[in-house]
Amino acid sequence: MQPVVHVAPESDRAIEDAVLAAGGRIGPLEEAAALIWLDSNPESFPDALPDGLRWVQLPSAGVETWLDRIDRERLWTSAAGAYGLPVAEHALTLMLAGARRLADCARAATWTAPPVRPLDGATVLIIGAGGIGRALMRLLAPLDVRVVAVTRRGRDGTLPAERMPEALPEADHVVIAAPATAGTRHLIGASELDAMRDDAWLVNVARGSLVDTDALVDALARGAIGGAALDVTDPEPLPDGHPLWSEPRALITPHVANPAATLRRYLARHVQENVARFAKGEALLSPIDPEAGY
Repeated sequence: MQPVVHVAPESDRAIEDAVLAAGGRIGPLEEAAALIWLDSNPESFPDALPDGLRWVQLPSAGVETWLDRIDRERLWTSAAGAYGLPVAEHALTLMLAGARRLADCARAATWTAPPVRPLDGATVLIIGAGGIGRALMRLLAPLDVRVVAVTRRGRDGTLPAERMPEALPEADHVVIAAPATAGTRHLIGASELDAMRDDAWLVNVARGSLVDTDALVDALARGAIGGAALDVTDPEPLPDGHPLWSEPRALITPHVANPAATLRRYLARHVQENVARFAKGEALLSPIDPEAGY
């Protein structure tokens, strides 16, 4: 079968080449069996879809803002896993920056002696073992690092979510890579921050809502944790004058873990695999479960 695929709201050479390479055919929405949607804003999505459309591919890994749009009449897939490597690279960068106190050094105006330590020999707690978490584990594999992973149900040798509190005091770095759902809002709050070591770093490359920002500001001010390296915040963008900007224990990057310059390249690989599977009638990557929220 050569499925007709519509790419919208604008054409994109890399995505369309991926569709063709997978055996699909580019066509109008009215004739399409599949829609590859490239705008991350749900407000731009069509109010009505043709009856013959059987599959919608969304461009983002997180789908919390799309749940009201997803219907039960067709299959919807996210880009979960597509951006795992670049986001994991950024997580590793933030971990190294925390361990090596790069923020302290960058802000210093005189020769200092920050409490630098190696990543080698550390214990890393990764909350969420999806595409980002698994990619980060691969990047950490050459290092002498003990990795503890937490998932919702504790699959494949990971800890179930209810056992996360017992792992927090052991970790040198706590990396958040879980999806944003109603159940994960403020997953890291005051009690979790107090359970962490006072020299441990919190790294968030998932969504800002997974961390209670007020509790984090308080923990940093009290020296309850070593620091926080955040690529995502709540609120986002982080307002000018927010306490996190002036907090010396905080390192903030402006949601750049998945660079715009390479986003289409990673998404195209995901689209090509899914179009090939769709053409063969096989199960697609990253189906969305509206009840679970991802």
